[in-house]
Amino acid sequence: MTDPRQAVETVETGATEGTGATAVAEGATAAEGAAAAEGTHQAGPYDLIAMGRIGVDIYPLQTGVPLSRVETFGKFLGGSATNVAVAAARLGRRTAVISRTGRDPFGDYVHQALRDFGVDDRWVTAVAAYPTPVTFCEIFPPDDFPLYFYRRPKAPDLVIHPEELDRDAVRAARIFWMTGTGLCEEPSRTATLAALEARAKAGPTVFDLDWRPMFWGGEGESSGDGGKAGAAARDRARPYYEAALAHATVAVGNVDEAEVATGVRDPKRCAQALLDMGVELAVIKQGPKGVLAAHRDGRTAEVPPTPVEVVNGLGAGDSFGGALCHGLLAGWELEPMMRYANAAGAIVASRLACSSAMPTRDEVEEFLAAR
Repeated sequence: MTDPRQAVETVETGATEGTGATAVAEGATAAEGAAAAEGTHQAGPYDLIAMGRIGVDIYPLQTGVPLSRVETFGKFLGGSATNVAVAAARLGRRTAVISRTGRDPFGDYVHQALRDFGVDDRWVTAVAAYPTPVTFCEIFPPDDFPLYFYRRPKAPDLVIHPEELDRDAVRAARIFWMTGTGLCEEPSRTATLAALEARAKAGPTVFDLDWRPMFWGGEGESSGDGGKAGAAARDRARPYYEAALAHATVAVGNVDEAEVATGVRDPKRCAQALLDMGVELAVIKQGPKGVLAAHRDGRTAEVPPTPVEVVNGLGAGDSFGGALCHGLLAGWELEPMMRYANAAGAIVASRLACSSAMPTRDEVEEFLAAR
């Protein structure tokens, strides 16, 4: 397939009864295990399994207003890896998330929201000791969207243990997606690398470079006093990024994120460095300059951004990621795949929320047809 507007592909949609979940993770009750068994469980293998952050986004329903003056908020499913799974599900793909929540009402909300989006929640389990993370933001279009993470004393999604992984499912998934944040602290770091090792490049394995410097600083790591952007934080993260890249076939991120992995900032040099580190496809998001994709076989594509009136830029990258997975699964060429992913990201940027703003296939195709 070369053009997503002309391609026709049969995509399985909807939830079906699974063949049985793995043992309930540490700290989960029997009732929670039974509830999970009745959730959105789909027959495998999955089109996409995403591993990483999960939580609740509390976003202002007013734009151009600082948090101190906001009066109304909306509650949304959040977390980068989770949003990618939702984005791909909205495009008709069968997806699941590996993550953890608190055992609290927000954790209950996360499970319900995943099921509502058709994302399998069997590997999202509870940690009694820590609350489900929440994230606030401020919305100052077109390009200022400060984020405020509440992930202390420790985020449950950083308490994924290697022994809890369903390695067979990770290996069998058509795409496995993991993030840089999952490498910032133990036991998530070891679990993420163990999942990659079990995956053994059995199909597209995507490393979302996902650089959040505040998760890498302080003596107590991301659960300590917070971090500082800059060389020290990047140097600390780089060995773990390199270890993950050795198991990845696709790397995707913006220039800042690619610099963490490669030590260089020029987009073309970043892409080449990522290819030299072992991936087959490097995707560098360049904001107003568009996106650059480079394949190990020498193919490249540079696609300009898709202009829209930006409402909230948060979540656009996750929509891009879900659409990238959709294109990889469909076997599209680089340029139409990047155009499709750009369009999916632009649609979300024109909306207020993240997960609930992810477009359907029809919406992306209509958006592209109008341009």
